[in-house]
Amino acid sequence: MNPHLTQLQPYPFERLRALLAGVTPPADLKPIALQIGEPKHATPTVVTEALTHSLAGLAAYPSTLGSAELRAACAHWLERRYGVSTNPDSEILPVNGSREALFAFTQALIDPSRSGERPVVISPNPFYQIYEGAALLAGAEPYYVNCLAENRFQPDWTAVPETVWQRTQLVFVCSPGNPTGAVMSLADWQALFELSDRYGFTIASDECYSEIHFGQAPLGGLEAAVKLGRGFERLVMFTSLSKRSNVPGLRSGFVAGDAALLKHFLLYRTYHGCAMNPTVQAASAAAWRDEAHVEDNRRQYAEKFAAVMPLLAPVFEFAEPDASFYLWVRVPGGDDQAYARRAFAEANVTVLPGSFLARDAHGVNPGAGYVRLALVAPLADCVEAAKRLAALR
Repeated sequence: MNPHLTQLQPYPFERLRALLAGVTPPADLKPIALQIGEPKHATPTVVTEALTHSLAGLAAYPSTLGSAELRAACAHWLERRYGVSTNPDSEILPVNGSREALFAFTQALIDPSRSGERPVVISPNPFYQIYEGAALLAGAEPYYVNCLAENRFQPDWTAVPETVWQRTQLVFVCSPGNPTGAVMSLADWQALFELSDRYGFTIASDECYSEIHFGQAPLGGLEAAVKLGRGFERLVMFTSLSKRSNVPGLRSGFVAGDAALLKHFLLYRTYHGCAMNPTVQAASAAAWRDEAHVEDNRRQYAEKFAAVMPLLAPVFEFAEPDASFYLWVRVPGGDDQAYARRAFAEANVTVLPGSFLARDAHGVNPGAGYVRLALVAPLADCVEAAKRLAALR
């Protein structure tokens, strides 16, 4: 077996199950789950109708490159959303969700023999756990850059030593951030691009929460490059329909950016055997072409935040997120794991300890003392959960 498998840590939800084992919540209170970012809004009819009308696609082998129709829909969406022009034949690649693509891209990119030293993959901290697992299984060394409140929950690139930058082959960024909801500014992007130019690493921009915002659409990586007069060299962005269109089970997204990198990634994926189902491709194209359901989705999340934040404000310390459907709240008492057990034991509300989403790095676990609340449940349940949590004090 791959020896790097032994380096993988338990997934946060596995750790949460162990933390709550043996705890019996109040039977008279309805359970409310806020621990996992799984969209619960209704799947839009534009997607379900496209699926049912395209079942004939099940009879054909799919192309790894994806259909011309799907790639064109993705390119048109990038133009509408970001004002970015892309070549759908060389700068866009459909994938089976951003999670699979983030992992696979890392395996295709990392070259353990390039410098004679173990390569480095830089990740924000806290982070989406796939970043770490992908780095480890590619034979790279993860390096964590803390995202703290005093730095707008953005990575402090100035804290990365020169010796680390010299071994860095890939940098993950997540904007809007999971779990903080923080969005990178144009100045943030410029600083990272300058580092990429200096050290030659690739930037993997995870933007799966980009369409859940509150009026100010988040800046994207490709958009930032265009605004700064750059091309897409050493830059790829990952996006998904899961959050945007409430279809996490569809497993559909796309990667866009540096054509040279995507050419190699396409070759990897051809052998990897992960082409998207033609029926899913047709439904995905329909989803990318439609914005009405996305606007309604945003409206529902905005209603939840508007209702929940005033209830939590007297008890918790938090900043309103720039985007995404998470609240990243500092808990009373500062012990996030103890608080999660108490919330489950006394209020039958399940939340995710922030320390499970981060690693001890540079003398601190930047997730410690926080919990992540995913406002994915129905509005009434989110309000009820907020009331129960506020009553714990």
